[in-house]
Amino acid sequence: MATAQYFMKRLIYIIIVFFFVSIIMFFIYKSVPGDPVRMMLGNNIANPKVYQQQYDSMRESLGLDKSLPVQYISWISKMLTGNFGFSIQYRQDVIRIIAAPLKNTIILNLFSMFFVFLISIPLGILTGVKHNSVLDNTVQVGTIVGYSLPTFVTALLAIFLFAIVFPIFPISGVNTPGFTGTGMEKALDTLHHMFLPMLVMVLGGVGSVVRYVRAAMIDVLRMDYIRTARAKGLREQVVIYVHAFRNALIPIVTIMTGWLISVFGGSVVIESIFLWNGIGKMMIDALNQRDFSVVLTMQMFYVVLTLAGNVIMDIGYCMVDPRVKLTN
Repeated sequence: MATAQYFMKRLIYIIIVFFFVSIIMFFIYKSVPGDPVRMMLGNNIANPKVYQQQYDSMRESLGLDKSLPVQYISWISKMLTGNFGFSIQYRQDVIRIIAAPLKNTIILNLFSMFFVFLISIPLGILTGVKHNSVLDNTVQVGTIVGYSLPTFVTALLAIFLFAIVFPIFPISGVNTPGFTGTGMEKALDTLHHMFLPMLVMVLGGVGSVVRYVRAAMIDVLRMDYIRTARAKGLREQVVIYVHAFRNALIPIVTIMTGWLISVFGGSVVIESIFLWNGIGKMMIDALNQRDFSVVLTMQMFYVVLTLAGNVIMDIGYCMVDPRVKLTN
């Protein structure tokens, strides 16, 4: 009963926040200077009368001739039914153009997330257990460097090393231009293009996650129940991986939830540098072109992901710590 009340309360909270943020975002983007209709028609005004007719007709078809409150109601009602508007940049419905970038972003982030946690969790446990050792100090220096370097600097270094000094990997695109081949060959070509952006994301991610896991392990290993478990004669592996690590998972759940949300969010900097056709790059292009239907769709998508991520985080806390209960 308490769980059902909790989820009902969070659902109401999500709905209220969703509409509140949608109002703010809609009016913010509508206040940005620029006329999307003129950007669609261009500046070639050979016949001013015909141009004005086209302008008025397109403005009316896009609903821009209405007042802002009416435009908002029309936009939000269509969005809730799956109609995300018309892209002035691509001259297509938004829903038809976001599928491919979203797929590319998910692929890149899933691979990056897999390797980040594959490397950082064991390394974080090891450095936490052997803190202040030579290994720990060496790893800490490396993680600080990886965590502190700006993404674009790491990307430029990766390009210089693996695309110029050792020309192994391509520096842009999702696939080779004009590529023809089987499905497996295309997948391998995509992985080949994905290596450099994935490497940059992994280097930045490992640095932060290792430090979180290490700090959590050090705190847990100082607890009295760990001393008791060792005093009972339990093997060190059992103490670390059964007793200590499970309790150290609580702060790690927060990181993992953020990464799961970022799987759909994309990386604006990395996707722009490597011309990876993902959601992040699409967002930048849409902002530059005043394509607010695309921008608003992406922004509201992120809002829903963030709100859902908070619920997932609470569930994750309950799974790793029985003392945490879902209550209203």
